[in-house]
Order: sequence, then C-alpha cells, then structure tokens
Amino acid sequence: MKDLSDNVSLLRQPSVCQSMLNRGFTTVRDCGGAGLALKGSIQEGVIPGPRLFIAGHALSQTGGHGDRRQPHDRNKCCAGHVNGIGRIVDGVEQCLKYAREEIRQGSDFIKIMGGGGVASPSDQIHHVPFSDEEIKAIVTVANNAGTYAIQQAISQGVKGIEHGNLLDEATAKLMKENGVILTPTLVTYATMDSPEFRSFLPPASAQKNREVLHKGLQALELASQAGVDICFGTDLLGPLHFAQSKEFAIRSSVQTPLEILQSATITPARLLKQDGFLGQIVPGFAVDLVILNANPLEDITVLDRFNDHILATIKDGRVLASRWSQLDVEAIPLPKIE
Repeated sequence: MKDLSDNVSLLRQPSVCQSMLNRGFTTVRDCGGAGLALKGSIQEGVIPGPRLFIAGHALSQTGGHGDRRQPHDRNKCCAGHVNGIGRIVDGVEQCLKYAREEIRQGSDFIKIMGGGGVASPSDQIHHVPFSDEEIKAIVTVANNAGTYAIQQAISQGVKGIEHGNLLDEATAKLMKENGVILTPTLVTYATMDSPEFRSFLPPASAQKNREVLHKGLQALELASQAGVDICFGTDLLGPLHFAQSKEFAIRSSVQTPLEILQSATITPARLLKQDGFLGQIVPGFAVDLVILNANPLEDITVLDRFNDHILATIKDGRVLASRWSQLDVEAIPLPKIE
C-alpha cells in the first residue's frame, strides 16, 4: 500500500465522489484526507459529489497511527510533519498549534488518532499514545472553534469515537452516560481480509487486521446493548472504496434495519450538529433523497446491491445520479453571459 502524491489523489477524487452519489450517499464525514479544495469544488458546483464535512489531517504522534515510518527508518520528522492523512504532533504546545492550523485550513472537526492502528508499522492496536493533557488541548481548540474533535478520550471531552473495535462493556456504558457517539467501520477489516485483497497489507498489519475483525462485531453488539448512539461509517483505503455499502449487511447480524438506517441519517446529522438541516425528509431541511425499488426496512442488504436497487440520488433538490429511465441526471448549470 503506497501513498499517492497530492496531484494523483486530487485527479481521482471526482470519480470517488461520483461513486458515492451512485451508492446513495448525499453527505459524507471525512475523517482524514479530503481537503478544502475538494469540499469547495462540490459546494460551488464545479464537480458533483456528496456534501462534505472534513477533518483535514488527523492528529497523531511520533510512533503513532499517523507515523508511516518503519521501525528501522532513521529519518526524523519535525513538529507538525504531514505524512499521508496524518499530522504528527508531540506535546501540548504542538497539539494546540496544529489543531488550530487544521481549523485555519478549513477543518469542520478534529480527528485524533487516539489508539493504535492496523496499517501503521510501529504501534500496537492496544496502544494509548497521547497523554490526557495532549487530548484535552486538542479538544479545547476544537470546542473554541465551534467544532469538536476509549475511556481516556471520553474523559477529556471527545464527542465521537471512530472504529471502537476493542470496546468493552464498561466503556460502552461510559459512552452512553456521556452522550458519545460510536462509528464502527467493520467492512474495512472484512474487505482487507478477503481473498482478493489478502496481500493489500504487509504481514504484521494483516495480523492486526484479523484481530480487530474478530472483535469489531462484538464491540458493536456491546455498544448496541448499552444504548450507545451509532453512526454508519467505513475506513476504506484507495481501491477498497467500492465496498462502502457492504457495511449495511455486516451490521445486520447485530442491528435492526431501522437502527442501521438511523445510523446513516439522523444520528450522523446530530454528530455533525446538522440535525436541524440534514438526516430527515421534513419541511425546511435539505432536499436529499434516495429513490429505491425495494424497501430497506424489510431487507437492509438492498443498499449493498445499489446497482440493482438505487434508482436515483437527489442532493439539494438536484438529480446527481440516476439509473432510472424516467429521471435524467441534471447538468451542472453554466453561468449566464450578459
């Protein structure tokens, strides 16, 4: 798995955005990678795509999930160093400075890499890399900017937990008590463990991936039983984006179709503080609709088979994707010449 240059990544992003519309996603919360240029291009109608809420670069630390150096790599990375989707920060001062820098560059919220990861080479999945003081500093910046960024993160004011694969019963209860929202990303691990992508990760990362794959569904069940609010999400990298909708079927072994639909509509709207504008079909809200030929409340897996069942995707009242012969995609309007 190699990092793409900024130019190569930018040229591929319009295709990724259109594919998300084709799968019925009208709003996306990006937790690391998408920049203000892409968000602005969609807002201005330059390219079609889902409405974006972005984190910019996720904040990591030396030897953490955002540090892509191998253990024998002697190269030093300076404060605020950007490596892929992550930015390396160490100590309270750097956490404050570079959280502010991400806000300055247009981030809607701050993503903290507050645990070990699968793809990173020098940390373990159970690591707790940030200190309490560092996390509190980042949360302070996010709160002061009018945005917001497992037990350690909750105690320091974090409002949303991504992945949460090592969640236990006590932590699920703590999340419920503090109104913290969980976003599992189970399809990521299942896809990387599939025969087609078995060589996608190096051996050490593949072993970590199998471990979180086995624990992820159990964590989802614990959170669901505790009454934790749950969002729909994935953590798919590069060529794995095609599997975005497969998360629906994976969750169906634990959650009801209604709970899964709520995790992709009203709950993320609340997490984004957009619950007065997104996530429901009511007067005064954004006109975002997905038209299907089957009822996902009866069979949630119809959303996995989007080519067969999603007829059209409407965002802000405009048809941006359509397989239905009765409904054409609307062209991006050109400015009038006086």
